[in-house]
Amino acid sequence: MNQIRRWRRILILSLLLLSVVAPIVFLSNRIKSITSVDRGEFVEEVSDIRYKTNDDLRLTAFEQDGEGFKEPKRILKDDELNPVVRSSSFNESRDDSQSSEGDTTNLLSEISGGNNNKTKEEQAVVSQQTNVSSDATEKFSAKDTQLSHNTKFQRPLAKSEKNSRAQPGRATDERIKEIRDKIIQAKAYLNLALPGNNSQIVKELRVRTKELERAVGDATKDKHLSKSSPQRLKAMELALYKVSRVFHNCPAIATKLHAMTYKSEEQARAQKKQAAHLMHLAARTTPKGLHCLSMRLTTEYFTLDHEGTKPFQQSYNNPDLYHYVVFSDNVLACAVVVNSTISSSKDPGKIVFHVVTDSLNYPAISMWFILNPESRATIQILNIDDMNVLPLDHTQLLMKQNSSDPRVISALNHARFYLPNIFPGLDKIVLFDHDVVVQRDLSKLWSLDMNGKVVGAVETCVEGEPSYIAMDTLINFSDEWVAKRCDPKACTWAFGMNLFDLKEWRRQELTSVYWSYFKLGVERHLWKAGSLPLGWLTFFGKMIPLEKRWNVVGLGHESGVKAGDIEEAAVIHYDGIMKPWLDIRIDKYKRYWNVHVAYHHPYLQRCNIHD
Repeated sequence: MNQIRRWRRILILSLLLLSVVAPIVFLSNRIKSITSVDRGEFVEEVSDIRYKTNDDLRLTAFEQDGEGFKEPKRILKDDELNPVVRSSSFNESRDDSQSSEGDTTNLLSEISGGNNNKTKEEQAVVSQQTNVSSDATEKFSAKDTQLSHNTKFQRPLAKSEKNSRAQPGRATDERIKEIRDKIIQAKAYLNLALPGNNSQIVKELRVRTKELERAVGDATKDKHLSKSSPQRLKAMELALYKVSRVFHNCPAIATKLHAMTYKSEEQARAQKKQAAHLMHLAARTTPKGLHCLSMRLTTEYFTLDHEGTKPFQQSYNNPDLYHYVVFSDNVLACAVVVNSTISSSKDPGKIVFHVVTDSLNYPAISMWFILNPESRATIQILNIDDMNVLPLDHTQLLMKQNSSDPRVISALNHARFYLPNIFPGLDKIVLFDHDVVVQRDLSKLWSLDMNGKVVGAVETCVEGEPSYIAMDTLINFSDEWVAKRCDPKACTWAFGMNLFDLKEWRRQELTSVYWSYFKLGVERHLWKAGSLPLGWLTFFGKMIPLEKRWNVVGLGHESGVKAGDIEEAAVIHYDGIMKPWLDIRIDKYKRYWNVHVAYHHPYLQRCNIHD
């Protein structure tokens, strides 16, 4: 009987032992069979595990690009270090170190005792953390500091997080760039056929992509991102990791990325081309406000009685006065040039300003100066169509240049080459473009010795300067006729503000030279349409250089002209398509032009022309 009872006990104990050992063996084999992908999923679950003890110790497991588990780094915050009074002896600090180490050991034992079901890997991580804690405690004890018991363990900061922590006051876009890179990478995977049955991974990747796209939206700086973007970025990284483990066809991925890059570059080129076309279209289109102003002034002009119109004055042809001329069809631009020149002059009584326009705009410009008379200087409005100085076939030849820009083929643009015919009684004259602003007195120009030259201009041939332009940019030197008469390395110069010696011009008969060049250029392509290349050829070797401050160019395009050069300039020139009266203007340069615009004028108010 006793023998039977003994065997029963042995059988029961054996069954109990088997029920304990079997799960352990089964769990060990299961852990060894976990694949790299399963391990990534396991890490994601473990990352949320936190060990909550009296000392609030937290353990975070994290994943690093396919390298499996790594030891979490211990990061100590500044607010977790409590300042203490420096110890009087090394023994006291040593005792503190030993007590801190003992506390940490006890803490580990509590964690181990309360979590008997933890895996071996987690226990190993905790033991490593204990070693780190002991080393850190000894280090700070030696420096007479003591760690508080609420030390926290955190994951290492990402690169974007380090940048944001290091530069809290500076708006960065590192995380934005990282998110967009992940979106592009995800789309590249989605465009490829994944091997095998991986519909679940594809579905997850699409969801993560949409989440990230919603998170980033139109943001340009990290501070504009939503608070959920870091979590969504982390989820995307995990999804990409899973896909990278399933898909191993790297050549196919590289080919797809090359195709996506090429497509993006093509789209960017198309967008740039379209933007340039729209910019030029806006540049040659009259703004609604200016058109309204011209129409109102024209209507008012024809309601006046012109019998009392101001008669011809002798000062118009007085060579002893300072004569300025501008060719324009823009009412507001003419007003700015005239106002800025007179207001900047030390002796405005000696100024005679000639405004030359066409028949269409003559009433509006005349009416403007009738409504806004200038008592300090003399102003003359001329109609180029009534002078009969241009050849009869000039307009027809201009049309043959096949330019889409009406400003280039305008008769006013080429009328500057007939200055001696327009002003037969003058010896010197200063020519302005209508997109300039005068900031200094120009009386010193009239005492300049021209040394037999015809035109005074600012050079634009210094490489590296915002105004630099080479002669072969606008002139075709592959033509033998041009190559024999002009040097492609010759120094170029700018229109905008030029001093002309009309006596020397007449003596050398340069108007005939211009006309012969112009007709030859119509027959074959010798230069780009416009008056500047013709000016270089007509006055080749007949230009005297002026100081740069007399005419600072580059305010009508992104040239990078310095603010100091603008402030010191006698004349600033809005060359380019971004004129100050257009919506595509450069706002930082418009204020120099706005100073001389009477925005309070009733006609400007009615036409909604505002600052």
